Amino acid sequence: MKSIDKFYSAVNNGKHICVGLDTDIEKIPEQLKHSDDPIFLFNKEIIDATHKDAGAYKLNFAFYEANGIEGLKSLKKTIEYIDEDIFIIADAKRGDIGSTSAMYAKSVYDYFKCDSVTLHPYMGYDSVQPFLEYKDKLNFILALTSNKSANDFETLPLASNEWLYQKVIKKVNDWNGQFSNCGIVFGATQINQLQENISLIKDLPILLPGVGAQGGSLEEVIKLFNQNQLTSYLINASRSIIYASNGKDFAEKASEELIRLNAEIANLSSTKY
Repeated sequence: MKSIDKFYSAVNNGKHICVGLDTDIEKIPEQLKHSDDPIFLFNKEIIDATHKDAGAYKLNFAFYEANGIEGLKSLKKTIEYIDEDIFIIADAKRGDIGSTSAMYAKSVYDYFKCDSVTLHPYMGYDSVQPFLEYKDKLNFILALTSNKSANDFETLPLASNEWLYQKVIKKVNDWNGQFSNCGIVFGATQINQLQENISLIKDLPILLPGVGAQGGSLEEVIKLFNQNQLTSYLINASRSIIYASNGKDFAEKASEELIRLNAEIANLSSTKY
């Protein structure tokens, strides 16, 4: 199955939760820390417990790069362990120009064999082009993020009487018209802006961080997408799922939290607004 088809297979079947494997060795259960590869062992248990209900998995590369070569080995093993029909996002936030960007794309797509990546757009088209040329992949480009300091740059007004992040969304639509493999990252904490720009986003696939620990409302997000009859979205949930318990039942509790979120989405989706 092509990478981009994995995304649509998940969301069209009501699987909208992306499980974030942002695994921190300081937060995993103590009994795992004495194994040869505690990060991979933790991820493996989480994947075994959640793979039937997950729309995707997102691996934040920073959590693995911080552990040097051993962390990268854990990252590679985790990606290889995930079922080949499940959509995998490399949350690497790449963005450079020329041969550097081409090497980043080669790393994410040819070596790690992920289905998707998060990208910075602020160096322009040639910083994302090498990723877009992988036509079967799906590239999530940062538009308006969920962090408090997003306002430092992303909401700057432009002479064209629009916000900087709106210009990004328009550019992504242009690029998608050529490659048909672009999406955006839009923070779920920015619900008012999401509502105001839903027609600008059109049918672009959306990755939504910020629900849960960061304060974004699952109900508000689902209500908005239902009202606009849009289904091409993934809601990332990391800490609330993978750290639902720190005991021996951590994988079971992760599964329960994912099932609870899926049930909440299904219930909200069946509600008439």
